[in-house]
Amino acid sequence: MRKLLPFALVLAVVFSCTKEVKIDIPGYKEELVIDGRIETGQPPVVLISKTKNIYAATDLDAFLNGFVSGATVTVSDGTTTVQLDEICSDDLPPGTEEIAAELFGVPVEELENYHLCAYTTFNTAIWGQVGKTYDLTVTYDEKTYTASTQLLPPVALDSVYWKQDEDAPPGNGFSWATLSDPAFEFNAYQWEVKRINMVDGEPRDRSFTRTYSPVFDDEFINGVTFDFAYENPMSWQDETVPDDLRGYYQQGDSVVIKLSRIDRYVYEFMEKKYTQLQTNGNPFASPTSIPTNINGGALGVWAGYSPAFDTLWCVP
Repeated sequence: MRKLLPFALVLAVVFSCTKEVKIDIPGYKEELVIDGRIETGQPPVVLISKTKNIYAATDLDAFLNGFVSGATVTVSDGTTTVQLDEICSDDLPPGTEEIAAELFGVPVEELENYHLCAYTTFNTAIWGQVGKTYDLTVTYDEKTYTASTQLLPPVALDSVYWKQDEDAPPGNGFSWATLSDPAFEFNAYQWEVKRINMVDGEPRDRSFTRTYSPVFDDEFINGVTFDFAYENPMSWQDETVPDDLRGYYQQGDSVVIKLSRIDRYVYEFMEKKYTQLQTNGNPFASPTSIPTNINGGALGVWAGYSPAFDTLWCVP
């Protein structure tokens, strides 16, 4: 009994100190998402949707119902202001199918099967020009949202080349490039690619694809000339490519490289977005809060891209 008494006292103290803890988890609040872009020589394009409850359905109908119709969207360069037109994938003007397919991420032949709407214009007076700042205004449900982005002077690659990877079978390698980053200023970039070598009379890739980590800034490379490599992102979705050859360009491929300069706000959004995508489902990853340059309470980004293009011939 003498031995059990201290143990009993300890248990009594422990259980007497317990307290029921209730965690008040905030309820779901629907928010507007604005995903807009403007590129040198291209029209502004804006997609508007609403956030979904994590427990909501994730089927195609739920995805299509998330898009917002009936908003008033304008873009201004400080001199010219244009109201964008709402254009839907099942009612496209002739000749715009390829552009819409790249925008919505849907094959051209399937566009008419969906009702996906975006805001854009064929008025070239407001198409992207280097050196200009573009202000976006969205009015929806009696609320107004604004954002601003720049089209900075592009930065071209010094050179591009293909190199056989020493760990891969002959004829497989990565794309390499040499870049001289301008000194004394912040620079950030986005990398996209597509193969243009012909297969059955058609270019191998219809549109540009971003790599696994497509954006980078010059925090550690400011004013430096350096070489870097990127993988072939299209190979990961190609079921005809063996697992041990994914990520490589094959000897004989012809690749258009699109290196776009982006401003700081666009970079911060994209960098956090891709960090979240890469750690999705990892219970040990730190929570990622994605910033926005949209004012007024909406999520998303209004992004300007100033691309420089180069062509890589995959030969030794």
